[in-house]
Amino acid sequence: MSGDDRGGAEGVGTPQPVGIDELLERVRAGYDRIGPHEASAAAADGALLVDIRYAALRDRDGLIPGALVVERNELEWRLDPQGSHRAAEAVSHDLPVVVICNEGYASSLAVVSLRQLG
Repeated sequence: MSGDDRGGAEGVGTPQPVGIDELLERVRAGYDRIGPHEASAAAADGALLVDIRYAALRDRDGLIPGALVVERNELEWRLDPQGSHRAAEAVSHDLPVVVICNEGYASSLAVVSLRQLG
């Protein structure tokens, strides 16, 4: 699709398409990815662990102790401290949050959206 198809001039205010690998690379350059041990330490220091894996993966692999389970399609609504549908745990924009998925793809993209919320 060209810029004209989107109602704007080519390259002016129109995002240029990229593949998912490039998008993930760009997104991941903006924050530190952590492993299970670091996530556990972050939770011990007060971070909120948020498990966005879908139910079949949670059933297969088990629940993550202490993690808030939020379906990916509800994440922004549940973690916006100003939102009417927020989870009780979403108390502040300053609350450190660790988003967990199965392979790190969905959580990487979710971080961008949450950062835009504040």
